[in-house]
Parts: sequence; C-alpha cells; structure tokens
Amino acid sequence: MPVGTQATVKGVDTERIEQVGAQIMLVNTYHLWLRPTSKVVNQLGGIHRFAGWNRPILSDSGGFQIFSLKGIRKLSEEGVEFRSHIDGSKHFLSPEIAIQVQEELGVDIAMVLDECPAGTLEHAAVAKSLDMTVRWAKRSLAARRNPDTSIFAITQGGVFPDLRARAAEEIGALDCDGVAIGGLSVGEPKHLMYEVLSYHVAQLPREKIHYLMGVGTPQDIIEGVSRGVDLFDCVMPTRSGRFGRAFISGEQPYLNIRNAQHVLSDQPLDADCDCLCCTRYCRGYLHHLFRTDEMLGPQLLSLHNTAYYQRLMARIRAAVRGGRFASLYEEVNRCWKDQEIGKGES
Repeated sequence: MPVGTQATVKGVDTERIEQVGAQIMLVNTYHLWLRPTSKVVNQLGGIHRFAGWNRPILSDSGGFQIFSLKGIRKLSEEGVEFRSHIDGSKHFLSPEIAIQVQEELGVDIAMVLDECPAGTLEHAAVAKSLDMTVRWAKRSLAARRNPDTSIFAITQGGVFPDLRARAAEEIGALDCDGVAIGGLSVGEPKHLMYEVLSYHVAQLPREKIHYLMGVGTPQDIIEGVSRGVDLFDCVMPTRSGRFGRAFISGEQPYLNIRNAQHVLSDQPLDADCDCLCCTRYCRGYLHHLFRTDEMLGPQLLSLHNTAYYQRLMARIRAAVRGGRFASLYEEVNRCWKDQEIGKGES
C-alpha cells in the first residue's frame, strides 16, 4: 500500500497512483485527527471523496505515532494522553476513540489501538505491553458501530517466541477481519525480524489476511511473502524518491540520480518501466531537476518507485499463481543481497 499519511501520497496525485496499479492506500489517523480533524473530513464527504481516491483505504490507529512522542505522552489502561506535535494542545486517545475517529473518516479498514513497545525492551516489559494490546484490541472491536468497517487486530511480542505465540493465540481468537503483525522493523536487527516471521505468520489464523506493518525493502517483501504475509505498507518508495534514489530492474537494484555519472545520460530511468517518469524523461533531465532543486524531480522519482513496488507485487502474485515463486524469490534475493539503502549508490 502506498502511504498517504495526510490523505496524500507525498508528491504523487491519486490518478497516477491508480494508473500504476495500487489497490489500497494507507492514511494516518493521528495526523488526520489533529488536522484537518475527522469531523472536517466527514463533512467534506468522507476520506475517499476528500482524497479523490475511489479504491479501498486502510488507516492505522495512530498508536505508533503517539508512542513515538515519548516525553509528551502519558500511558494508562484507559488510553494515551498526549500533546500535539503541531501546537502542543492536549488530546486523549482510547481504543474506543480510535475506532470512532476511523469510522468518522470513513475508511474501509481500521486498525485497533495497540501499544508498540521499543525493540530494546526486556521480556517482562514486552509481556506487560502485550497484555495491554490484547485488552485494547477487545475494546476496539467492541467499539465498532459501522458493520461495513473492517477491523484488523495487531499482534505484538517483540522478538520473544513465547510472547509471539501467545499474541497469535489471543489475537487470532478475536472476531477481527484481518491480523496485522506489529512491533517489527522498530530497531531490531533484520535477521531477527526474519526469524520472527519464520514462525509467527504460520501461527496466525490461515483464513485471515496477514498484514506486516511498515515493511519494507523489496527483499523484506519477498521474504515476508515467502513466510505467508499478504499485505504491506512502507514509506520507502516515496521517501527514497524525494532523496533521488530510484529502484530499477536488473542486477543493480537502485541508483542515485544525483550522481554526476547521469549528467549526459539519455537513457530512461528504467527501460522495463512504463510509468510517466520512464516513458517521457531521460536520466540526464532527472539529474538536472534534482541538481536545481526543482520539485518535479522528487515527484517523478516518487511516482516511478511507487510503480516499481506495484510491479513487484504484481510479479509476486503471478509467480504464486503460476508456481514460479521460488525462482522469483531467488532473483530478488540475489539482487538485494548485502544491499543497504543509502550505501553503494551509483
């Protein structure tokens, strides 16, 4: 899912997001609740009309953003009291309010409010946090008023196998429409994330959608799918695009268009891509846009990276249907082996 934090995928309009094949857009409850407020969105016809997006929309509960505020929030059994990052005003978010706000926005899929513990916490602290997450999930589900709103619950448990097993059992038993895997890609080493996914996804109800939140690179996605994950979101395509990083086909998985070697290049960014960026503009022009700080540059690369991710997901779906996933898995891992975004760019 492209991430449209404030009801907009940064730098890319919804028409082009549709054109590259995106099926669902993600919005951020925390940000929209504070500005322009869910009431305003509702009065303007709901989130689909507000954002000009006629396909499904998933919203997170806002919990991750609030818990990241640290020093300006106060956690209790009832919910979270916090101060707005915009003007310092005081707000309170409970499981019930989180669902109410998401229903007022008019999203198709709402997330329960959970507590996302830091990846460095000890077992006892993560266990206590998991207990809270389960209780909040039950309250969130009980707060649903619109039967047309699908609700996904969230598992936590850090990197501890016993806690992940308990989360899968207790969250999986709830009457939710899908199960999200939370608490990964929050600072733990990548091999530990893969280790958790190697057993945790299989513990979840097979008949429900499995959603890995906030992940990730193409390699993360192919690894997640290989372990049974269905749904992903990440800001990486557009964030990378804004900094001049483009994901491309072939053995070299990405490049930095700012680098001087592209000054005289008349090649498209990616010859295998049919997005607007690649069919109309050459690398030399894109390099020029970034060197002169023209806003079109980040917009075009954000569009291209979004198209790249959607094309990857389409290839994965076709490979799964056609029994060719193993070969695609090897191809993506071969390209991305030992790659680290931001290093070794060309």
